[in-house]
Amino acid sequence: MGTLLSRPDEMMLEVGAGGELLVARLRAVIAALLLLLPLANALGGGSIDETLIGLAGAVFVNLFAQVWLALASRRRRFAWLPFATAAFDVTATSAILLVLAQHHLPAGLNSVVVWCGYVLAILLTALRNDGRTTLFAGALALVQYAAIASLLMLGAGSPEQLISTDYGTASPGNQLQRLILLAIVTVITAMVVYRLQRLVEMSGTDGLTGLPNRTWLVHRLPHLVDAVEHEGGSLTLALVNMDHFRRINDDIGHHAGDRALQHVVATITSFTDEREWLVRLRGEEFVLVLRKPLGTAWERVDALRRRVSATPFEPERGADPVRLSFSAGIVGYPNDGHDLSTLLRNADRRLQAAKREGRDRVVARET
Repeated sequence: MGTLLSRPDEMMLEVGAGGELLVARLRAVIAALLLLLPLANALGGGSIDETLIGLAGAVFVNLFAQVWLALASRRRRFAWLPFATAAFDVTATSAILLVLAQHHLPAGLNSVVVWCGYVLAILLTALRNDGRTTLFAGALALVQYAAIASLLMLGAGSPEQLISTDYGTASPGNQLQRLILLAIVTVITAMVVYRLQRLVEMSGTDGLTGLPNRTWLVHRLPHLVDAVEHEGGSLTLALVNMDHFRRINDDIGHHAGDRALQHVVATITSFTDEREWLVRLRGEEFVLVLRKPLGTAWERVDALRRRVSATPFEPERGADPVRLSFSAGIVGYPNDGHDLSTLLRNADRRLQAAKREGRDRVVARET
């Protein structure tokens, strides 16, 4: 539950943004198909009033479906959009049930077709990859339907008003059953979302160090670039490579080498802030992403370099400490590139310059 209620990381939010657009497109298709339900009701001998209510509801849903689609097309511009659209899907179902109840009380309580709108609203949240929207939609559906059922059952003037040849008898028992079914659908959908979140997290996380990996960086960097374009500020990348790490593996073994990497990562991350992200690309190579100007970023990375050098690694208790160091090449957006591959290519060129100059140093400009 804690995981589902927590804010997803940037990679999952990016995937969820694509899911919101997919939900908006799917909603538009479903809304168009809803226009067929009043026709089916009329052909099946339903009353004219119920047909007109269904048609009005379908038109209303179609209009808003186009609004949500237009907003979802602007990826991640509106953080509130998933919650707003989920609330709309649930509340539109409740509104149609209330209108039906005004015409024929049992229809508002026992219309399975309209009630399934709650189920669809909850199921659609699975595509957003955000457990918060699933729990929100499920809770909202439970609260609204419980309020509707209570209001209509208590407002019935006589038991005969709850009996219908078309919709059967509305009773507290069958209303409670529907609430339980909504809770079950919410739990199952939440578990699907949880599973998807874990799969996405695994694909974007390095198994050894627990750091974000290249997949995470590919999804995250466009959002950072977009933030720089619209909000201002600076963005720099430091390509970090451990010095003589193969020699360390040969001297102390690969298992101890893995622990040495973990030691370096712990040393660096213990001194990074919320606007700095350390990413493991491969092997002993990392990228440090900073929302800082190039000069400030150089000072920051060089301070981290000195920190690593001053914190030796002990392969095992009683063994001689091993001094570790790294070299780094720093680039800035947009002067050194507009995309990840160009930025990394230029950063690698500066990294190689740092190694040629003797290693254990940070290079931000080419000479």
